[in-house]
Amino acid sequence: MWQKNINDFDRVVAIGGGHGMGRVLSSLSFLGQRLTGIVTTTDDGGSTGRLRKSQECIAWGDLRNCLNQLVTDPSIGSLLFEYRFAGKGELAGHNLGNLMLLALDNLCVRPLDAIKLISDMLKIESQLLPMSEFPTDLCAHMECGTQILGEVSIDQLATPPLSLGLIPEVQATREAVLALQQADMIILGPGSFLTSIMPPLLLAEIAQAINESSAMLVFVCNLVAENGPASQLDLMSQCRWLESRVGQGRLDAILAPRGAGDAGAWQGRLIDADLGELELPHRHDRLKLKLALDRIIQQLLNQR
Repeated sequence: MWQKNINDFDRVVAIGGGHGMGRVLSSLSFLGQRLTGIVTTTDDGGSTGRLRKSQECIAWGDLRNCLNQLVTDPSIGSLLFEYRFAGKGELAGHNLGNLMLLALDNLCVRPLDAIKLISDMLKIESQLLPMSEFPTDLCAHMECGTQILGEVSIDQLATPPLSLGLIPEVQATREAVLALQQADMIILGPGSFLTSIMPPLLLAEIAQAINESSAMLVFVCNLVAENGPASQLDLMSQCRWLESRVGQGRLDAILAPRGAGDAGAWQGRLIDADLGELELPHRHDRLKLKLALDRIIQQLLNQR
């Protein structure tokens, strides 16, 4: 029987933020223009947080990191893009890539135009899209009735929130919605569950597009437990959170490390594999991840 793999797909979309999202994108960068990343833009910490407070912009940090992960031809431009200022002055701790994206955003009509200009400079073929082009913050709704605003504060919670929201409510980037509507496969994660994977799904247009899509939907779990409140969410809880946004029964496959635990009602969709790097077992190995996704594709096709 002919074996189909991810290279046979016309459109693959990955959703998330941080280093986990960058890892997926770099492992699938061979897809070129057929790969789209929808990146979380709610971070309020570090250099990104400082820029957000002073400039009222979207969070550029995860976008910058994902762009860097997609660079296949290192250059002076890519080195500058990742340069971080040292010292004790106003620039200390700022990443030059964040400043470049912000400057271009101020010169362009849309943040998306700034990302495209940097992509061209770094010779990146794949498309990166912010989940929204409007600034917004992640908000946690707690059992006691209080609200906790901002990713940094949410990561410091002792227990997981009852639910999450965005303040203010914003529109999804229209190109992101279109990419999801055209996708053959949609990948969620890996990454910080509450603050990287969930925020894009809080946008109604993105959640609806995933729910109505015929694309294979795969959740890639982290290889090690997170710090913070997400560490108290087991695999079943994470799946419930995801399907509360994208629709019950919508998850087609869950890619997890061996011994990840009981997936409950999702057990039949759980695919475990050795996914860690030899040197850094907490980080997904690019080739192992690609091969695991190929395995999922063939398994799902055989079930249809």
